[in-house]
Amino acid sequence: MPESTRQALDQRLIQGGFSGYVELEAWLRDQGYEVGKSSIHRYGSQMERRLADLRRSTEEARALVAAAPDDTDAMARATMQMLQQRLFGLLRDMDDIDPESVDIAKIAKAMAPLVRASIAQQQFMREVAERAQHAAEAADRIARTGGLSADSAAEIRRAILGIAQ
Repeated sequence: MPESTRQALDQRLIQGGFSGYVELEAWLRDQGYEVGKSSIHRYGSQMERRLADLRRSTEEARALVAAAPDDTDAMARATMQMLQQRLFGLLRDMDDIDPESVDIAKIAKAMAPLVRASIAQQQFMREVAERAQHAAEAADRIARTGGLSADSAAEIRRAILGIAQ
């Protein structure tokens, strides 16, 4: 079935609320394709689940933005995690998916920058923690030589290290 017909079927499924499979079977027959309503129903059910997953992911992303609108790092981490979960799910469900409809090379290509970004992000977080540790140690030394009490020096140290946590 050509992409344009599949896209038209997708639109009809969505507009029909994932029902009316007898009518869809007749429509496809008029288009020159013999596809049974059970096959259309299986396809529609999978599409409906994917659409529900996409809606849920979108709602989760909106909730994250609302909860931490200025924390772009948290949003980036959440986005990467959601994308990783989606790609993992796609790979996991490969037995249930028409192999002609999935381009494994594109999936691998999509994973490469995601993995690089994840590694870079982890490296950045380690560097931030290390810098905070050095800054806390330096502040602690300065505070002690400057005559601050041990409690004051410890408070400064905790405040600096809180940045990296």
